[in-house]
Amino acid sequence: MGRMTSQDEMKRQAAEAALAHVAGGIVGVGTGSTVNHFIDALAGIESRIEGTVSSSEASTRRLEAQGIPVFELNEVGRLTVYVDGADESNPALQLIKGGGGALTREKVVAAASDRFVCIADESKLVDVLGHFPLPVEVVPMARGYVSTALAELGGRPAWREGFVTDNGNIILDVHGLEILDPVGLERQINSIAGVVTVGLFAIRPADVLILGTPAGPRTVTADL
Repeated sequence: MGRMTSQDEMKRQAAEAALAHVAGGIVGVGTGSTVNHFIDALAGIESRIEGTVSSSEASTRRLEAQGIPVFELNEVGRLTVYVDGADESNPALQLIKGGGGALTREKVVAAASDRFVCIADESKLVDVLGHFPLPVEVVPMARGYVSTALAELGGRPAWREGFVTDNGNIILDVHGLEILDPVGLERQINSIAGVVTVGLFAIRPADVLILGTPAGPRTVTADL
């Protein structure tokens, strides 16, 4: 078994373990390779839930292909649980998300959910956030202005060329950050004019982190 296959299997196990946190109602569904495994597993218990709210067009297509109802968030209000992946998590379950570019919708769905379950392979748990470049969704006309502001914060912003979000915006990936105060930095970047969303999920972190490991899924709760 190659490394990629092994990592994919760890993601699948973490995704299937998240089903234990699904207790009916409307389920928020995130985006990405680990979440794709969760969507496939969710199809097996589809009769136990009322439907889903999706954070991306890609996840919506996969859910509908599995015959799982997808609603607009405005139709349903609060969600019982939100299941999504992450690019990095620290021990407080504060996350970097947005590698797939769906960070704005993901943040909205997370905020509207009673419980946020994050699923990932064990490589995503780090002591300090920032090795993974921090995605920032930006209104196109503000790209230069926001890039300068992010550089003044000590990062090296790079435009994700050729990529447009589901909302019609662009992404700046900020390299070289050591994020020691995730909540403070989230607020600071959110306050820059032209920023739609920063991919720091610290003000509303995950409640549970399920890590796929070679020994099977491991559940982590916040170490505050």
